[in-house]
This record gives sequence, C-alpha cells and structure tokens, in this order.
Amino acid sequence: MNAIKKIGLTALAGSLVATSVFAGEMTVTGSAGIGLANQDKTTKGNGFSMYDEVTFSGSGEMDNGWTVAVSFQLDDNANGDTSGDNMDNRSLTIGMGDMGTVTFSGHGGDSAFSAVDDVMPTAYGEAWDILATTTSGGAGTGQGGTAAAKLGSIGGTATENMLSYNNSSLVDGLSVTASYVPSNGTVVESVTSFAVAYSGVEGLTVGYAQDDNGLAGTSKLENDTAYIKYAFGSFTVGMQESQQEQSGATTSDDEFSAMGITYQVNDDLTVGYTSSERDFGDKAQDQEATNLSVSYTTGGVTIAAAMVEMNNVGGSTLADDDTDGFAIDVSFAF
Repeated sequence: MNAIKKIGLTALAGSLVATSVFAGEMTVTGSAGIGLANQDKTTKGNGFSMYDEVTFSGSGEMDNGWTVAVSFQLDDNANGDTSGDNMDNRSLTIGMGDMGTVTFSGHGGDSAFSAVDDVMPTAYGEAWDILATTTSGGAGTGQGGTAAAKLGSIGGTATENMLSYNNSSLVDGLSVTASYVPSNGTVVESVTSFAVAYSGVEGLTVGYAQDDNGLAGTSKLENDTAYIKYAFGSFTVGMQESQQEQSGATTSDDEFSAMGITYQVNDDLTVGYTSSERDFGDKAQDQEATNLSVSYTTGGVTIAAAMVEMNNVGGSTLADDDTDGFAIDVSFAF
C-alpha cells in the first residue's frame, strides 16, 4: 500500500511562466527486495542480493488545464554501487490534454524504440535478461575464463537528456511515440526514434518501431521491430521480430525474434514461458534463450521466480557458453 504524503506546491507556481499551478501534491513511493540467483559454469559467490529505491513525485495543474509532473528516484545501486552517487531516474512531464504529453528524461528514460524492444508476455523477466555471462575460452566451471558477450534484444538508443512525445488521442486505439536527442560531438546526426501501437480491437495489440542512433560511418545503426500480442480469457500470447542494419558493414547486421505466453491462474498468480533467439551478423551460432517463470502477488509483496536456459551465449560455439540457472526475487512495495 502506497504511503502518500501530500504537500502544497505553491513554490512551483513562481517558477512557471505565464500561468499558475494549483491543486499540487507530492507523493513518495518505494520498493525493496531480496534476490537469490545461481547458474552453472560460472562462479557467482554469494547468490543473495538486495535492492531498494525511493521515488519522489510532484505534480500540479495549470490554469489552462495542462499538468506538470516531476519524478526523482533515489537508488543506492544506480551506478554500480558507487558510494554517494545515488540519484537515478529523473524526468519532467508536461501533459497537454488531447495535444499529447511531452517528457524530458534527464536520466533513465526509454526511447520510443527501447520501450518496446522486447514486450513479450512473461511472468518474470525476459529470456535473455535473467542470467549473467558465462565462461568461455575453454575454461571449466569456476576457472574464471573470459566472459562471453551476452546480448539481448535489439535495443533502441536511449540517452541522457532525451526529449520524447506521446499522443493517444489522435485516433481511437492508436498510440504514437517519438523521442529525440540533438547531435553533439560524437553523434553527428540527431538520435531519433518513433513507435506506433494499435489496440482498437479487444485483446489485440499490434506495434511497430524504428530507431536511428545518429553515429557516423560504420557505427551508424538503424533498427526496426514489429510485434503482436493477443489476450483471450486467462491467456496472453505474443510474437516479435526485430532487425539491425549497420551502415557500410555487415558485422552488426543482426536479427532478433521472441515469443511468449502467460496464463493468469487467478488474480494473484501468473505463470509464463518465453523464448528468444538472436542471429549475429558476424557469428556462426545464434544465441538462444528460454525462460519458464512464475509470479505471485499479495498486497504489496511479490514473489517471482524464473528457470532459464541459454545456448551459444554471444554466438559462441564453445560448450562452456551453454548455461542454465534460476533467479528468485521477493519484493516489497510501499
């Protein structure tokens, strides 16, 4: 159950130009959890972990009906456990009614593409995202060999200080999202991304997205993805296909596919199965991953677990780069 503390945001009115803000409030929410994970062919040491975060959110409504909201997240694990660097996700959002929503993400925001890079149904986690890398180079279990480069879905280009726009009012059931970062010293062209999703048919969602990372030469990547999900009764099923094209080269011309199915046993319990495959432009083998997962929620407590198997991690042909393992998380929201 969220603990909400409301305070007046009269100071916010003085910082806005040409209009005022009223009916302001601030909310404080948070979560904490304990995790246990293990997998073969790697030395994990203590498999227990802990995570925690607190989010401060402020909002207000202007005289013209627009809304302004800010969000700041404190997370001690935000930057690899770096002591004293605790600020994580932060954003400013302006809601303009039927004209849509503009969001400026200082950190931690999703681009239009990265928000949908893998949206397959799952009870807990993507198939490629649960396990860490394994050993390669012929090293046996626990020998500390070179880690294989695990890659997941074909992702979008999400950066610091990113501007995004969303509108779900243009056509009934249609959502349009775009994100933008201007060019700079390393990004010679602007980073642009857009996504559309249609859910005007009951239970059905169809989506498409494109992304351009704005880099020069062979570092320039253009990505696109398409997906479909359908919910009927207690089941939700989905399929997704993505591709990545490298300018002037083919080593990063990759393809990604995924599917998933979940079954909601009751209001609290969900089970799921999802799998994915990534075909690398410069590797002989495809990385394959499967995930059997379960999630149970009661009140503010969620217990989730996943059994995962990954083969040819990073496109490797070595036996040491076939691995399996599990993850269990107990989280508390407040």
